[in-house]
This record gives sequence, C-alpha cells and structure tokens, in this order.
Amino acid sequence: ARLTLARYQTLLSQDSIARQDVDTQAALVKQLEGTVMTDKAQEGTARLNLSYTRITSPATGRIGLRTVDPGNLVSSGDATGIATITQVAPIDVQFAVPQDRVADVLAAQRESDALAVTALDRTRKSELGKGRFSTLDNQIDTTTGTVKAKARFDNAAGGLFPNQFVNVQLLLRNVPAIVVPVTAVRTGANGDYVYVINEDRTVTLRKVKRGQATVGLMAIAEGLKEGERVVTEGGDRLQDGMAVQTADTQGARGPRSGASGPRSGASGPRGERGEERRQRPPQNP
Repeated sequence: ARLTLARYQTLLSQDSIARQDVDTQAALVKQLEGTVMTDKAQEGTARLNLSYTRITSPATGRIGLRTVDPGNLVSSGDATGIATITQVAPIDVQFAVPQDRVADVLAAQRESDALAVTALDRTRKSELGKGRFSTLDNQIDTTTGTVKAKARFDNAAGGLFPNQFVNVQLLLRNVPAIVVPVTAVRTGANGDYVYVINEDRTVTLRKVKRGQATVGLMAIAEGLKEGERVVTEGGDRLQDGMAVQTADTQGARGPRSGASGPRSGASGPRGERGEERRQRPPQNP
C-alpha cells in the first residue's frame, strides 16, 4: 500500500492521476498502519498473560509447603497465597542480654565493630553457626530485666532455621583463667570448695573463689593451680582424705557397675569431664 501511494504521488506530480485517487490510497495506508498497531498491542497482551502462568519469587529464601493443589483457582487477592518464602541466608538471631551486662557489651562494641557470636543447639553441644553481633535494643524489659539484642549469621550451611530455639554465646573479650566444670564447685558452711585429687588418689578439700561462669564451666579466681585434677561428680559422698577410684583405673581392672566408660575419671582445671567412684578405705585385720 505504501509503494502504491508512492507511485500515485509521483503520477500526481506529473499531473497524470486524479488527486482523489491519491487521497484514497493515503487513507488506506493509514488504515492498515492502525491495524498493524492493534495487532502488536494484542501480541503484547498475549505475552503478558503468558508471563502470568509462571510465578517468580520476589525474594531469595526457603519456600514452605504449598497451600494449593494443581487445578485450584488462585487470584492475587488470596489471603493465604500459594506458599510462604522465608529468607534464611543471611538470617538474624534475636536473644536477650542481662541488664547488668549491657555496659560490658557496649564497651566491647566500642573496641571492636565485629563481636563474634556463636549459635548452639538446645543442648549446647552442637554448633549451628558463627555470626556477628548487630545491635542492642534501646529499652530494658522490666519483666525479665533483659535487653533484646540481634546478631546476623551468613547461614551458608543452613544450620539455622526460622523460629528455631538456639543458645547464643557472645564473645566480649579473652581473659586467661583456670576453669572447671560447674559440677566440681560446691558450697558449704565455710564457702565454696572443690575436692582436689592427690597423687595417691586421695582427695583434699580446698576452698576456692569463684569467678565468672557459663552454663557448663566456671572460672576459679583463687585456690587452684593449672594441672590439678578435681572431682566433678559424686562429691556429696566424699570427705577430706578419702580415696577415690577414677574411670581410668577402673578400665585397667575390668568393667564394674557404675563405671563411666572411656571418659576420663577426673577433670583438670581446663574443663575435662569425668566421673569418680568412692572407694572404701582399707580395714585393719
């Protein structure tokens, strides 16, 4: 149609065709151009509708169980949607800091921008991941006496899960100290004490001064030297001067009832765990 219009315009310039024929051909070209534009618009609409058949996630994360089945009718206004997507890498862990330790956390944060945080499972035996301390909340919860804190974990291995309960260890500083299991320290009328295992496998009651403690370990500020072994279990049945039989000596004599197996019988100040058995003192004939 455009080529015909161009010929008509050439003939019109030579006064060899009527102007009405040229105008009619020009109107036909405009009509056909409008038809082409309409077809392109319909093609664009079809492509858009085709893209609606594929649902693309707006975020990167872990998708949950679907709430619909094949054949169900869904729309953009559905309250439940099709599935829930939760971001897991990175992931934030929220925990509570006692209000008495807030000043220590702030001081450590001023000295180092990246405080190390370790996430442990419910039993505090397995490490789930390592992260960085983010921030503290701006108010204290008066019902618990704690401040909310947040740490971020890369979670590349996927060890952390949304809404999972974890235990958090926040490292503020490194302080050299002698530590023993919490079960080794006992409290009596004269204060705190431990039972130290001597070379002849007798025990000596020794007063100690407690330091800072975690759930499983306690620092000893005074009363113990590095390398000394202490009783961790069964201390309520002991008295000063009694002899004890540790797990390593039980293994040499063969299995006996109540033996702890391959674990070390007594724990040194570095935190080794063990179990002891009481031995009856020898009787004179």
